[in-house]
Amino acid sequence: MSGQALSYIAWAIGGAVVVVVGLRVFWRAVGYYKVRKAGPRPLFGVRHRVWRDPGDVPRLDTTFGPGGRDRAPRAPFKFIEEHGAGTQPCVSVRDANGRRWRVKWGHEVPCETFAVRLAWACGYFAEITHLVRAGSIDDVGPLTRAASCIAAGGRFTDARFELDDPDVLKLFEEHSWSWTDNPFVGTPQLAGLKVILMLISNWDNKDQRDVARGSNTAIYVTRVSRWKREAQYLIVDWGGSMGRWGTVVTRGRWDAAGFAAQTPQFVTGVANGFVQFGYTGQRTGDARANIRIDDVRWLCQYLGRLTDDQLRAALDASGATPEENAAFTASLRARISQLQSVASDAGSSLLRTG
Repeated sequence: MSGQALSYIAWAIGGAVVVVVGLRVFWRAVGYYKVRKAGPRPLFGVRHRVWRDPGDVPRLDTTFGPGGRDRAPRAPFKFIEEHGAGTQPCVSVRDANGRRWRVKWGHEVPCETFAVRLAWACGYFAEITHLVRAGSIDDVGPLTRAASCIAAGGRFTDARFELDDPDVLKLFEEHSWSWTDNPFVGTPQLAGLKVILMLISNWDNKDQRDVARGSNTAIYVTRVSRWKREAQYLIVDWGGSMGRWGTVVTRGRWDAAGFAAQTPQFVTGVANGFVQFGYTGQRTGDARANIRIDDVRWLCQYLGRLTDDQLRAALDASGATPEENAAFTASLRARISQLQSVASDAGSSLLRTG
């Protein structure tokens, strides 16, 4: 290759780096402006929580997950409206019980359906989400993006139904939260949520600082008694999960082979009491930094009690094929075993790197 060609390549790479850095600076500036303009969150007299005791983990129903069987969507469904925002087609419907649901299609559906079940089973707040394999929506109005997902007569397949409870105050985007600015920094509960995120290879861990591109965190304010309200901190978009973590070129979602290939690099060691991970994502440092052995040990009290049957049930409910189910279950169990090894004194000494 000639010197001139190498010079062109170097200029092209340099130009691409400048563009990427420039975009990141621009997005951060826009995000900072939007958050400042939005002002304080409307949170008064509430208890802040990111986790609650899940109870007897091996007895949890991971087929139905958050909300249980009684709060699953029930046909017939009646069309309310279509939504223009978001990366995937989405409409709102009302079911036979009068509950309102946001219905979404696309490649993120199985990822999100599984992720909420896993997070919920470990004690984290998660939206009531179900995969409905086939059904129909009555009285469908004019459609734009969703026209390719809803056939004649309102028929649809493979849709994610997410409960939209009007009694819950939902704080998104500018009023969401960031991994570095929340009431739980330094706690095992927040560290555990980061580990769950990395466990399922969710590379899309954007937060309040990324509102220019869309935050994937939120705060749901729920009334837990007549006089008490609770601000629940949660992840509301798990769509970058169950594939490869990595850069925009290498990452993926719902890819059992890619997920398995990276499993040996999930936990890479322990340095000075902090667990090291192979994960990379949108905010790599925020996800994998400052995870202590004690944090992993705390999480394993819950995550480690999930059975393979529960993992398989959650994967079935998410639309996994038998082959995907077997592969994902094996990889998840291997990753959980890595965490359990770190949590034990013997495992910590074997994996220590510094």
